[in-house]
Amino acid sequence: MRRSSKGCLKNAGGDENSVFGFWVSVSFSGNSGVLLPEKDAQHRFPKMRFQPGEHFSDTLQCSQRSIFAGRIKNVTDAYRTIAAPSTGEFKDRGSKFIAYAWPVRTEAAALEHLEALRKEHFKARHHCFAWRFDPDGNRFRANDDGEPSGTAGRPILGQIDSLSLTYVVVVVVRYFGGTLLGTSGLINAYREAAAEALRNAEIIACLVKDVFRLDFDYALMPDVMNAVKKLELEILRQNFEDRGQLEIGIRQSEKAATLLRLKAQLWKVSEEEAAGVDWPSGLIVKLVE
Repeated sequence: MRRSSKGCLKNAGGDENSVFGFWVSVSFSGNSGVLLPEKDAQHRFPKMRFQPGEHFSDTLQCSQRSIFAGRIKNVTDAYRTIAAPSTGEFKDRGSKFIAYAWPVRTEAAALEHLEALRKEHFKARHHCFAWRFDPDGNRFRANDDGEPSGTAGRPILGQIDSLSLTYVVVVVVRYFGGTLLGTSGLINAYREAAAEALRNAEIIACLVKDVFRLDFDYALMPDVMNAVKKLELEILRQNFEDRGQLEIGIRQSEKAATLLRLKAQLWKVSEEEAAGVDWPSGLIVKLVE
């Protein structure tokens, strides 16, 4: 499997076939906020002020970038997720529904959070959950944990999907209050608990990047460093021993064009001319597997 990195999406644009649709940042205070589809933002936060250009931090090693209101293109190397864990709560006729949302990279990590909650809330009647993974969101699961079929896991997953999120798990813990809520009541309760947890989350847009290693003679170091800086390439790792080494992250859908621009910078020629020559002698460019 190829090694890849992640970076927050900057100044996204798109067309009428956008996967995620119009999206805006909702400013809460200073430099924090959440990223939501415009229609959801207007519905969920009718009294909030919308402002493009907010900064979003995260715990998924996404570089902090300025995110502008716009549309994300229909691509497979961009996705949205939550930046950090969040919680929400909903009550109905004595029953309490406590929702927990986490950013996760694997199903194993999601199950660890689930098991920890089962131990923490061992008196709870149900621990229902849903998750979705991968940039295209193809891997998902919804579990009702003993509730009537379709009344818990699917409503939770629906809230994840309403925000076009992936790499996220939401678990809703239910403490039974003695009154049966019925099918519609359960669907509403699990949906609202999950929605509250995600409303409290910081949402970020990230890019999937391939990692390339630049291995070079020290005589080339000034040119390499200047080119990397001029192209604003993300440096993930650097090592300077017998030879210089840089590992850079390049967005998957832009790697061919970016490498061509890098070569042109090193040769100090146009991109058309760079397309017909090899890398400078003393430089090895390799995809990190």
